[in-house]
Amino acid sequence: MADMEWLFFLPQLPSSPSSLRVLVWRRLRAAGALGLQNGVWVLPHGPDHEQFLRDLVAEIAPQGGSGLLFRATPLQANLPDDIAERFRAERDQEYAEFRGRCADFLQEIAKETQARNLTFAELEENEEDLLKLEAWLGKIRARDFFDAPQAEPSAADLARCQEAFQGFAQAVYGHAGLTEGA
Repeated sequence: MADMEWLFFLPQLPSSPSSLRVLVWRRLRAAGALGLQNGVWVLPHGPDHEQFLRDLVAEIAPQGGSGLLFRATPLQANLPDDIAERFRAERDQEYAEFRGRCADFLQEIAKETQARNLTFAELEENEEDLLKLEAWLGKIRARDFFDAPQAEPSAADLARCQEAFQGFAQAVYGHAGLTEGA
């Protein structure tokens, strides 16, 4: 990892409107960028990340913003590992929140099953929640550039949610006297 290249982005944004700052912050976070210090953002170098940052610079220019974009290789031997560890830590925070929501989902399925609230409305609500969990994990994984430790446990939690949902769906269809998918 010592010879890994990084993209450094230094946005320069007008103090108002604040909506531009928020937009840039959200876009960078969604892309998985790491805020290093003093407004410097970093991403592992790659064509997609480079294009993303070039597009972001082009997007903010008409609104009075600008940005400096650098591709660099750190001179300190341990720096790439340190940066990668910071990326992992940020993703693990996201995975922890995700895992909490999975636990909430499983609790909800158990509660509704125990209460025999086996309605199609409840099934639809739980399906929407499961789809949100699936999409959320996909977004986290897309920005998990360095295989954060909580990635696999998060995938296992999602699999448990999917299994629980399937069991709940079968119970709803059975309660209605139908075969699932009929």
